[in-house]
Amino acid sequence: MSAPTTSRPTLSTPTPSSAKTARRGVLLDWRVRFAILSVIWGFSFLLIKVGTEAYAPFQVALGRVLFGALALLAVLLVRREPLPRGLRTWGHLAVAALLLNTAPFSLFAYAELSIPSSLAGICNATSPLWGMALSLVALSEDRPTRRRVAGLGLGFLGVLTVLGAWQGFSGVDAKGTAFALLASLCYPIGWIYVRRTLAGTPGSPVALTGGQLLVSTLQLTLVSGLFTAAPTSFPLWPTLSVIALGALGTGMALQMQYGLVAEIGPTTAQMVTYFIPVIATTAGVLVLGEQLHWNTPIGAAIVLTGAALTQTRPGVRRPA
Repeated sequence: MSAPTTSRPTLSTPTPSSAKTARRGVLLDWRVRFAILSVIWGFSFLLIKVGTEAYAPFQVALGRVLFGALALLAVLLVRREPLPRGLRTWGHLAVAALLLNTAPFSLFAYAELSIPSSLAGICNATSPLWGMALSLVALSEDRPTRRRVAGLGLGFLGVLTVLGAWQGFSGVDAKGTAFALLASLCYPIGWIYVRRTLAGTPGSPVALTGGQLLVSTLQLTLVSGLFTAAPTSFPLWPTLSVIALGALGTGMALQMQYGLVAEIGPTTAQMVTYFIPVIATTAGVLVLGEQLHWNTPIGAAIVLTGAALTQTRPGVRRPA
């Protein structure tokens, strides 16, 4: 799912040369691609829900990373670009895969066994809040400001609003919600790890993320083999949902995001984060018939406002 501040892994920033390459051959205006990316990632939670109707959560996560890896490997093949090299790099990619793919993808799939896809999408929007809280401790260059601390408090107030805290959280599955929030927490932990260990690693974002998804595929193959039984049938819609979730939402959407970052910069590109819960909620209500209470959109708006405040940075003074 992530803009770098959420569920969408980008291991390095495109260079000026890659930015020029990205601009060449662009067929669609960036605003159109931005809208397409928002829809793809917003519908990911619906696809997870449909996938879990026929497959175990670990199998949904496995299909997601498998088809995502195949999509990125196809891009690398067309570009004639190799995968990363070096045992140290692959060791760090293994940890990144666990934190950014294997664990959160599995947790979201387990969460949607008992909570609506719309609630899972809103929980995903808390990643910037977790990231801001963790960065204050783990990253010395991130200093708290009144605005960011206020955004953190406002964001978690929005979470309590979504969950109906004044009603004693009645009607909300605590276990499923906890899984979704824990999945959202995995992303900023993973990004702090990536920032400390893989920053400056040779290779494009596509090559590094393709390698990361390959490792995650191996991890989930092992876990699925140990804890789940092989599926006895492959129903059409759940199977297509898992394929789309991987190839589009985890593979080609990442490639689209890299192009947006190169063309319009990471700040504007990561604004897609704030459209995901809106689209996820709309898709859940209109397609799956999920119920929508007044506190859900109100709480989601508060969460997004808080998340936006946590992403602000103090102005940098220029030397005379």
